[in-house]
Amino acid sequence: MEPLIAAILSGTMVAATPLLYAAMGELIVERSGVLNLGVEGMMLMGAVCGFGCAYAGLSPVFSIAAAAAAGGMAAFVFAILALTLATNQYAAGLALTILGSGLSAFVGHDFGGKSLMAIARIRVPFLSDLPYLGSLFAQDILVY
Repeated sequence: MEPLIAAILSGTMVAATPLLYAAMGELIVERSGVLNLGVEGMMLMGAVCGFGCAYAGLSPVFSIAAAAAAGGMAAFVFAILALTLATNQYAAGLALTILGSGLSAFVGHDFGGKSLMAIARIRVPFLSDLPYLGSLFAQDILVY
């Protein structure tokens, strides 16, 4: 039973990490008074860019930076539309989501079924040896 619980906890942490990144960014945007419905599109564009860089053999640090830059460029497009041109924030966000979804599907079409080596896990001494909770302290740097 212990390995099952550890696997569920570890898998939940890994699966929730990208959603937490997006939620924190959206929280900051919401606090400033802007509604950004294009977060999914930004995430998809960043994901396909990061995966493409990693698949091309670039370092994990560069791949993560490229993914962040792609998401940042998409956010810049939203900022130009919603803030500078004063378009409807709902329409601009939904358009960005649709654009990101379609563009990532088009660009990432050849990546279907491909796999990469995982980023090395960092084990926290003593804490990673705990029963049940030890798997929470043996994650990659992005989860921490």
